[in-house]
Amino acid sequence: MEKFGKSQPVKRTEDVRFLTGEGRYVDDIAPASALQTFVFRSPVAHAVITALDVSDARDANGVHAVYTVTDLEAAGLKIGMRGATVPNRDGTDGAAPMRPVLAKDRLRFVGEPVAVVVADTLAHARDAAEMIMLDYDDLPAKMDIDAGGETIHPEASDNVAYDWHMGDEAATNAAFEAAAKVVSLDVSDNRIIVNSMEPRGCYAEPEGDRIHVAINGQGVWGPKDQLAEVLDIPADDIRVTNPDTGGGFGMKGMMYPEYFVLAHAARDLGRPVRWMSERTEAMLSDNAGRDLTSLTELAFDENNKITAYRVLNKANMGAYNSQFAQAIQTALFSKVLMGVYDVQTTYLRSVGYYTNTTQVDAYRGAGRPEAIYILERAMDRAARELGVDPLELRRINFIKPDQFPYVTATGETYDVGDFNKVLRRAEVEADLAGFAARKEADADKGLLRGLGLCYYIESILGDPSETTKVEYTDEGRVNIYVGTQSNGQGHETVYAQFLSDQTGIPADMIDVVQGDSDKIKVGGGTGGSRSVTVQNNATVYTVEAMTEAFTDFLADEMGVPASDISFDDERFRADGSNMTPTMLEVAEMAREKGRDDLLVHERRVTLAARSYPNGCHVSEVVIDPDTGVTTCDRYTVVDDFGNLINPMLAEGQVHGGVVQGIGQALTEHVIFDEDGQLLTATFMDYALPRADDVPMIGFTSEPVPSTANVMGMKGCGEAGTVGALAAVSNAVQDALWERGVRQADMPFTPSKVWELIGDVAVAAE
Repeated sequence: MEKFGKSQPVKRTEDVRFLTGEGRYVDDIAPASALQTFVFRSPVAHAVITALDVSDARDANGVHAVYTVTDLEAAGLKIGMRGATVPNRDGTDGAAPMRPVLAKDRLRFVGEPVAVVVADTLAHARDAAEMIMLDYDDLPAKMDIDAGGETIHPEASDNVAYDWHMGDEAATNAAFEAAAKVVSLDVSDNRIIVNSMEPRGCYAEPEGDRIHVAINGQGVWGPKDQLAEVLDIPADDIRVTNPDTGGGFGMKGMMYPEYFVLAHAARDLGRPVRWMSERTEAMLSDNAGRDLTSLTELAFDENNKITAYRVLNKANMGAYNSQFAQAIQTALFSKVLMGVYDVQTTYLRSVGYYTNTTQVDAYRGAGRPEAIYILERAMDRAARELGVDPLELRRINFIKPDQFPYVTATGETYDVGDFNKVLRRAEVEADLAGFAARKEADADKGLLRGLGLCYYIESILGDPSETTKVEYTDEGRVNIYVGTQSNGQGHETVYAQFLSDQTGIPADMIDVVQGDSDKIKVGGGTGGSRSVTVQNNATVYTVEAMTEAFTDFLADEMGVPASDISFDDERFRADGSNMTPTMLEVAEMAREKGRDDLLVHERRVTLAARSYPNGCHVSEVVIDPDTGVTTCDRYTVVDDFGNLINPMLAEGQVHGGVVQGIGQALTEHVIFDEDGQLLTATFMDYALPRADDVPMIGFTSEPVPSTANVMGMKGCGEAGTVGALAAVSNAVQDALWERGVRQADMPFTPSKVWELIGDVAVAAE
């Protein structure tokens, strides 16, 4: 595996560009002549529109157009946006109400786009929006995750979006009836607002007879297809680009109403048009994440072996089906339902509900963090109730190395794993032996210290196919065109580094080209931790094809049979010839011979199977019982990511994911009032984690190379978040247990923790 596991910790080359102000973000590169837009949004969560008059706004100074859903329909747009559905338990399809690009007939959440004003300046557009007359009859807001309430969509009786299940319910129930011990835990997974550093934005412009749309998203081919669908024009008439993007985290992995309207406006007006979200606007309109509750039950035999697992989750869809939401807490959740434990008798039921809130969709991990969170919280609770050490309970139930490849109860095939080896390493790296002393020292100061463990496994998602194109330029450099899209992960470094490893071409001679639907035939974008594994798999086969083509060409140049020529990752060599050309030198020879066909090589390759990164997170928290302030004091991660290309970038991805998990666990708290108004719509009210909320995060690689790809790699982009939620939460529960707190749910804000301690104290009096 040396060829695919050189593991050089190379610093990110793109950071110089970003840190010196040379980033090409969508709001930086929009045409200077572009008209500005302002989105007029619903001020209420639920109402019937009785009148919408935009005539005064259209006549306002500097205004070029005002678009409502009526205007879009009149122009021939197909106004319904895509939304995933899943089958119900009874075999029918989940509800599929139309989600219009702009509000039609009814308002369903605060922030829903109603009209778009296009003007010379943003000030003109804002002023004109003040002139829009919107009349409506209020309806009760549906805010709880349960059946009933005011009907949001006639297609969804009792506001049920879907009622889905997987597994053998009868066999699972029977196993519970026969169990020696049953452990249950009912916890919530709080809604978060993604808050990427760069809010959403886009611009659109005519390009001859075509339309060019630039989006700061997570890929270009999905948006291209959906734009063609809504605009009702051939996909070949659309070019989509994705410049530098300041964070995506799943939230930018799908289309939003503004992009369709701007594309239409650019075609309609024959002018470039731009839009950039403001922060509060983003908080109101970006897809949210998580937001579900889960009843989790584990059945054990007399030897503390899990015999069955049962879950009922209730998930908030928001006001509409977003692009992926119905699939997230169902099919995607089920990918890692039983985690790393050898249990075949399982049953998962998931019920989704519409509410008068912003729609919910993918957020770093998309279903897998939610599944691992409840499983590992339940394992921690089970260890307490069974009187077993938490590490030992996991060891008893781990899938053993000789059981791989292992087919899970939900049909996933784990190719390899050595979970106990990783756990043993985590035990050492986290200094679990020293925990008791640390706890005693804190107790002497009146503080509570808790220890939390999570062993997670990830299922890499997304399109298993990807395209790589390698092009030798006239300037003597090499372009590598990729179908994924960097949102800050370091792709420009890692793809160039990998191609350099395979070809001997110096990495500083390689330019990574991404995010342009005209420059590569098709690509899957970024999401589901797919990027590096799937993209580099395509690169391996592109290099293989390029090497074969160069070898055939060199047979004449070197005067030897092609079968005698070999390539050693740096130079071509053959007995009987003193020529030892590099890839770059062969390309130059081909150019001189007029062999332009040898200057571009492209392959699209499909992975035969997915990889399953896994690892152990250990967290220690300290709680001040007088204030409820909870501090994450120590954090250790030992991961099995298989072979690493660049350990430094992998560690950075883990750090970022862990911090997002700490944020959800300790500080981030979305609150709506009973009328559906978002009360946490600024950073004054919504608490992202700060530097002093985060400890130094230890990262150790303990690889078991994957057999699912020739590189032995496993994805790592979402793993930090998948493990962090339960690790931090279990640590908080551990700290609070000695004070009698038996039910602790995220987020562990100071007020909540203080009240939990106080409530138990009062009850004991």
